[in-house]
Amino acid sequence: MILPNIRRTVGIQLAAPLDAKPNLAGIGAGVDAVLAATVIALVGFGVVMVYSASAVQATVQYGDPQYFLKRQTVYALAALATMWGVSRIDYHRLYRLTYPMLAFVAALLVLCVVGFGHSGGGAARWLSVGPVHVQPAEMAKVALVIWLGYSLAKKAERVKTFTVGFLPHLIIAGVFMLLCLRQPDFGSAVVLLLLTFTMLFVAGAKIGYILGASILGAALGAAAIRFREYRYERFLAWLHMDQHRQDLAYQPFQSVMSFGSGGTLGLGLGRGLQTLYLPEAHTDFVAAIIGEELGFVGVAALCGVYLLLVARGVRAALRAPDDFGAFLAFGLSAMFAIQALVNLAVALAVVPTKGLTLPFVSFGGSSLLVNAFAAGILLNISRQAGGSQESRANNVFAPQSSPSVDAVESAAS
Repeated sequence: MILPNIRRTVGIQLAAPLDAKPNLAGIGAGVDAVLAATVIALVGFGVVMVYSASAVQATVQYGDPQYFLKRQTVYALAALATMWGVSRIDYHRLYRLTYPMLAFVAALLVLCVVGFGHSGGGAARWLSVGPVHVQPAEMAKVALVIWLGYSLAKKAERVKTFTVGFLPHLIIAGVFMLLCLRQPDFGSAVVLLLLTFTMLFVAGAKIGYILGASILGAALGAAAIRFREYRYERFLAWLHMDQHRQDLAYQPFQSVMSFGSGGTLGLGLGRGLQTLYLPEAHTDFVAAIIGEELGFVGVAALCGVYLLLVARGVRAALRAPDDFGAFLAFGLSAMFAIQALVNLAVALAVVPTKGLTLPFVSFGGSSLLVNAFAAGILLNISRQAGGSQESRANNVFAPQSSPSVDAVESAAS
C-alpha cells in the first residue's frame, strides 16, 4: 500500500499535543491559490444556481422571487469570511480544541435527539437559536475528522493494532452515527462511517480490520433499512421507481427527468421547467437543476471542479509538515468527495434519497459555513506546506527526521 509509506517519523512533540504553538512563518506564507479559487468559484456558482432553482418556490411561498437568493448571498459572504479567517489560524491550535469540539458537537446531537431538535422533512436535524437554524450533523463530520487526525497522528504505528489503533476510532464514530440515526439522518451516518474507514486506511490500519468492520457496517445498515418501515418503503420505491413516481419516488423521479430534459448542453440558465415540479430543488436536488439548465457538459464540468478541489486537498496532505496536517487534509478532502459523490448519486437516482447537500452549492447556512470552515483548514495546511524548509524545522510539530517533500511525492507516485 502506498499511502502509509509517507508516514513521517513522529517525535516526542506529539506526545504533548497541548503544547501546540502557532507556526508564525507558515501563517505569513501564501495559500494554495488554485484551491482557494476553486472554493470561491463553487460558492459563487452555488449562489447563481440557488436563485435559478428557487425563484418559483420563493415567489409562490413568500411573494419574493429573490427570497432564497438574498439569504444564500449572506451565507456565501459569511462563508468566504470564515474561510479566510480560518486559513489565517495555525491548524496546530486545533490540538487544544479537539476534545472540546468533539464534546460540544456530541452535546448538540444529543439535544436534537432528546426533543430540542427542529423538525423538517420528518427528521429533527436542526437546533433553532432565534432565526438561526444549526445542523449539528454537518459539524459532526468536521469534528470527527479533526479528532481522527489528532488520534491517528498521536498513535503513530500503534494504529495497526486492533485495541489501540482501530477499535477506539470505530467506537467514537459509532456513537456519532447512532446519534445521527436517532434524528433520523441515515445519510450523515453513512458519511461518518466512510470518513472513518478512509482515514484509517490512509493511516495504515490493517485491511482485514477495515474489511471486517465494513461487512459488519453493511449488515447493520441493511438491518436499519429493513426494520424501519419508512426506510424500507422508500428503498422499495427506489427499486420500482416507475410504480411510485407519484408518491414515495416522486422527488427522485422528477430529478431524473431534469437530467434527461437537459440533454448535452442544457436548456439554458434560468430556463429550466423542473423547478415547477421538483420539491426543494434548491437544496438537496440542486444538481438536477444544473443538469437540466447546463446539461451533461455542465454536470461534467462541475464534477471536474470537485475533482480539482479534492486533488488540491490531497496535494496539501502530501506536502503537510506533519502527520496531523496530512491526516486532516486527507480527511477533509475525503469529506468533500464523499458528500459530492453521494449527492450526485442521489440526484441521478443511483442510490435512494439520503438528504445530503452538494458542498458549497446547495442552499443552507449550516452546510455552507461548515464546509467553508473545513476549506479554511485545508488552506492553512497548504499555507504551511508552502513554507521554507527552515520554517518547517522551526515548527513545534515538525518531525526531527523526515523525508523531503520531493522524496515523499516521488514515493507516493
